[in-house]
Order: sequence, then structure tokens, then C-alpha cells
Amino acid sequence: MKIKEYLTVAIFGLLALSCNIIDNLLTFSINNETSVTIPAGIPVNIPFELSRDTPSNSSTVLENNNTKAELVKDVRLKEMKLTITDPTDKSFSFLKSIHMYISSSDGSDEIELAFFDDINSTSNIINLTCTPEKLDKYIKASSFKLRVKVVTKETNTQNVTIKTNMKFQVTADPF
Repeated sequence: MKIKEYLTVAIFGLLALSCNIIDNLLTFSINNETSVTIPAGIPVNIPFELSRDTPSNSSTVLENNNTKAELVKDVRLKEMKLTITDPTDKSFSFLKSIHMYISSSDGSDEIELAFFDDINSTSNIINLTCTPEKLDKYIKASSFKLRVKVVTKETNTQNVTIKTNMKFQVTADPF
């Protein structure tokens, strides 16, 4: 009787392990980049929002990974890095918080994508905290809308351009 129990546990263990191995083989990244400009003179401690349509390069990446949009079963944001590109000597010390939202191109179904509160960085690069949301429908589309909500802690005298690098982890079904 003990042998049957051990055998059953071993079979279930092998099945679970093989599913993880298959998922790892069918997992890859999609990188997407866009820029946003925070205008000079926005009020301190008052939320300011801007949005922009962002093209998705997912169809090319899916094709390069021998899969199609209909086979994608899970997309999650794994990293969002912001870099100030203009002015080059500017740091993120002027920001109090930043929240990024993603929605369909028509602006529906918006969810929070990533955020950083209580920013105390003197660098021109920061990494936001990513939410665990499933992003399949946004990344499968030809474009999506990004909305940025910032709160500043000092007044800017010039526009600040921020490059946004997003790294999405994609898992596809084999069939």
C-alpha cells in the first residue's frame, strides 16, 4: 500500500515539474519604450496627469518567438525603468510620486501598471514598483494608452522628458 502512495506522489510531482519546465520554455520578454514630457510650471503638491497612445511591438516579438497572440496565456509587467533624457543634468528629486496606468486605446478598462511614492532619488534613473495585474489584452493589441499621474515637490522651470522602458514577461500555450 505504501508503494502506491509513493508512486502517486512521484507521478504528481513529475507532472507539476514538467508543467513548470514547459512554461519556462514558452516564456519570453517583450520590451516597449515610450517617452513622456512633464511640462514646466505645473503646481506643487497637486496631481498632474498626461496620457499618450503607445504602439505595441508584440506581434513582431510573438512571431520571433514562434507563437501568436491567441496562444498568449499570461502577460505581466516585470520591470518599468524611467530615465530623464532632457535636461540631462536633471534628477527625479523634483517628484513626490508617480503612478502609471494602462488602458485600451479607447481609454477603457484602465488598471494601474506601476508606481513609486515618496521619491527621494537624486538619480536620473528610477525603477517603479510593478503591479501583479494580467496585461494580456493590452499587449496583444496593436497599441495601448498610458496615463501618467505625477505629484511634484518643486516647481520645474523647464520641461522634463522621461523615457519609459517597460519589460513584459509573456507565457504562451504550445498549441
